[in-house]
Amino acid sequence: MPKIVRFHKLGGPENLQIETAASVKPGTGEVRLKVQACGLNRAESMFYHGQYLEQPQLPARLGYEVAGTVEAVGEGVDKSWLGKSVSTIPGFSMNRYGTLGEEAVVPVTALGEYPANLTPVEATAIWMQYLTAYGALVHYGGVRAGDFVSIPAASSSVGLAAIQIVRDAGATAIAVTRTSAKRDQLLALGAHHVIATAEEDYVARMQQITGGMGARLTFDPVAGPFVETLASAAAPGGIIFEYGWLSGLPTPFPLFVALGRGLTVRGYVLMEITMQPELLARAKQYVVERLASGRFVPKIARTFPLVQTVEAYQYLESNQQVGKIVITVP
Repeated sequence: MPKIVRFHKLGGPENLQIETAASVKPGTGEVRLKVQACGLNRAESMFYHGQYLEQPQLPARLGYEVAGTVEAVGEGVDKSWLGKSVSTIPGFSMNRYGTLGEEAVVPVTALGEYPANLTPVEATAIWMQYLTAYGALVHYGGVRAGDFVSIPAASSSVGLAAIQIVRDAGATAIAVTRTSAKRDQLLALGAHHVIATAEEDYVARMQQITGGMGARLTFDPVAGPFVETLASAAAPGGIIFEYGWLSGLPTPFPLFVALGRGLTVRGYVLMEITMQPELLARAKQYVVERLASGRFVPKIARTFPLVQTVEAYQYLESNQQVGKIVITVP
């Protein structure tokens, strides 16, 4: 019987339990994976805290990104998937398709074959990260050479993916972080500039970096009161993408700055990409080509064995990491 991770009440990672469960037969349009590695995301932390877009149906599984091999297919699924090495693309409900554990059943539409130059651990650090950043910065934002792009929470796996996408477009990546503790790592990972908001005046530094132009694109998962500061350093006609709520604080709309500069403050979620098959196909091609060529390189912060799932999520919530945290499955 495979081991899976579930929680029976809302709260912190200490509520996560490793349990055994009967193996699940994939239904119509589904596949079952033998899991090799599981990538962790802030979305899961918000989910077990009861702060995510959907409320958990207890007892609940969790997990969006795993890598493994297809060991069974359901009705209507091409049998050529059997035996393939794949990783999962977030675009489903965790209430229905939690993936963290030794086995995962997911819709076949959530599968992505990853380039052969990646390991299973690295393959858990590509879809949430690069597709999220692609949707905002490339598809909607049209990032281009000459742009200045502000990237709060830049040390997250999505933030690092955004840095790579911005550099690939010939634009300037401005990593935004709370303190200077991660400055050297962010610069080594491709950021052109780093602003530590607890130690520096964000608006003044942005004016200095951009020569007074401001950021045409801002890619922010933090939200909260700092949005007003982000707006004050945005370029006329700029776009601020809000794709998360890490602050957990009320988020004001910067009305007067927005009026004066014609700003767009836009809510954005990855499902805007993953729920549109044609758009998802283009996004996958964009990411895979750059991974295969080495232009994009996923950054793994740390790995934990499955038995240390609680510790892995505690580390996620500590904000110490630079890159993706991954749970390995024997």
